[in-house]
Amino acid sequence: MKTTNTFGVHFILRKNKTQNGKYPVYARISVNKSRCELAMKCYMKKEDWNEVKGLAKPKNEELKQLNTYLEEVRAKITNYYRQFERLEIVITAEALKNAYLGQGDQLKQKTLMEVFTQHNKEMAASLKWGTMKNYFTTAKYLKEFLSNRYPGGDIYLKQLNYEFISSFELYVRSNPITNGEPCTQNGTMKHMERLKRVINWACKMDWLPKNPFDQYQLKFKRKEREFLTEVELKAIENQLFVTASMQEVKDLFIFSCYTGLAYCDLIELSPDQIAPDTQGRYWIYTNRMKTEIRVDVPLLAPALAILDKYKDHPAANQRQKVFPYTSNQEVNRQLKLIAEAAGIKKHLTFHLARHTFATLLLMNGVPIETIKKLLGHTKITTTMIYAHVVNAKVGMDMEAFERRMKFKESIT
Repeated sequence: MKTTNTFGVHFILRKNKTQNGKYPVYARISVNKSRCELAMKCYMKKEDWNEVKGLAKPKNEELKQLNTYLEEVRAKITNYYRQFERLEIVITAEALKNAYLGQGDQLKQKTLMEVFTQHNKEMAASLKWGTMKNYFTTAKYLKEFLSNRYPGGDIYLKQLNYEFISSFELYVRSNPITNGEPCTQNGTMKHMERLKRVINWACKMDWLPKNPFDQYQLKFKRKEREFLTEVELKAIENQLFVTASMQEVKDLFIFSCYTGLAYCDLIELSPDQIAPDTQGRYWIYTNRMKTEIRVDVPLLAPALAILDKYKDHPAANQRQKVFPYTSNQEVNRQLKLIAEAAGIKKHLTFHLARHTFATLLLMNGVPIETIKKLLGHTKITTTMIYAHVVNAKVGMDMEAFERRMKFKESIT
């Protein structure tokens, strides 16, 4: 940045002090009209000192080493001056002296990568691994961006502004972090959202006086969530597989379609989380791993049939869980084959079962408030994303309304 400051470091002998015929050496720091002096804790004979150059006359090795030391001091003070400029800190001679002595706090500025790393370290204890993995990916994007744009590969928090945020968004959008397609709109916004959360955290810690995200808006593209129709769900249910692993994945998926459990909650479901109520209906009593919110789900007949099938499964009993273990990646890989076998054209993932559960409930007249409770959501707006108001449901609602209003009778 351009500056109008006048700055200099000149070494002098203090003639008003003497010790064994020698004079103390001081560094005189000048910034504009401010000036201060810093003791070098060394003494010189007057005849060995060059007042014009502000250095010792290099008559011998000892005086040459002294000059080297003085030049190192000058370089350090000059480096502090440049750091002050970069951080846009008000520069005075006294401030530079304090920085050299380690007494000032102006340079105790945190960098963006330093803050991001600290955030991830502190949040690792409270956030799930899946969430932390996403933060690590954003940090990797950020590190690459900073390395390409800034010589030091980092930036002070105080330097953050709207232009930086916009440039980072463009970088994420245009540069795939692994081989493949660049980030989608929503994928880019997820990275920006995580960066925003880290910056908000830094503001709460009083490391940043102004939030550069104040004028920035996250722009997520609304995406319709896919789900299975009753016909499609029955097609998968009726599909039999010779391979035991595919049959197990199918059963896990169908169980989720009738309970709404996410993969992580279902795979860790234990027998002691299933119990009957006073009327003899069996329920799942659990807490969502993602949010730790209590979820109680009454078990429908198809889900009970699957439970009965796995009650004596050796692999499940060995791990003291309801179902044998299959990784999420393997489940989603097998679901692609299952969809193909059942003639399903949709992109089948395990989470689609949760969408299907919510949509089928809505289609069959279950209130949105009940669906919210069954899914373990804190906000009904979140539930609305899963609960699709499809044309069939609209038609059913209009027919019911028509019957109540007796339109048909009045027409005939």
